[in-house]
Amino acid sequence: MKKADVITLIIVAAVVCGFAFIPGAWDWFNTTTKNHGLLMSFFKFAILGTFGEMLALRIREGMYMKKGFGLLPKMLVWGVLGVVIASAMTIFKTGTVALLDGGFHLNGKAASWFAGDLSWGKAFVALCVSVLMNTLFAPVFMTFHKITDIHIVETGGSLGGFFGNKLKIRETLSKKINWDIQYGFVFAKTIPLFWYPAHTITFLLPPTLQVLFAALLGVALGVILSIKK
Repeated sequence: MKKADVITLIIVAAVVCGFAFIPGAWDWFNTTTKNHGLLMSFFKFAILGTFGEMLALRIREGMYMKKGFGLLPKMLVWGVLGVVIASAMTIFKTGTVALLDGGFHLNGKAASWFAGDLSWGKAFVALCVSVLMNTLFAPVFMTFHKITDIHIVETGGSLGGFFGNKLKIRETLSKKINWDIQYGFVFAKTIPLFWYPAHTITFLLPPTLQVLFAALLGVALGVILSIKK
């Protein structure tokens, strides 16, 4: 185990112990999440999403950071994507319940199940939300994230380079994304095999924990993808 691994473990343990043992820390987290949901989503994903990429780099290349990694641009992108994800979760939760109750004539049962205690009905609604969100929203989200990753690499990993160069979306889509991997693995395999069940669990959690758990899933997927590579 390297020195960087020890430092990382100490930091993670300190954060966990802080929430577990500091009086009022967890209450502050829940209250702030409830009152400032999108802002908290930004910071949750900026920290955890970037940490997931650092773990992935550690698994692939034996280091948490390297030249051109782009720590600040990645944190910024993850933070913005966190706000988008949190918004999408709210939209799809509300829309899916309305679709089930109205389009499938459940007459309020879906809303009742989803708002109630853990049950098969609630699990069914959570699965429907997960399937719709990951089928309709996730491919666009994942593709845009891939475009920004390529842009960060090509501009040297600096904030100045990130903002000082045009984001070449059309060129990146047509020439720089490996669609055999992006579609054949990321879309076709991770969405149904990982994201459908993972986000079903997410939507069964209390609302204040859903975005946090979604960010943690990003860390887990980063590790899984690194192992595959």
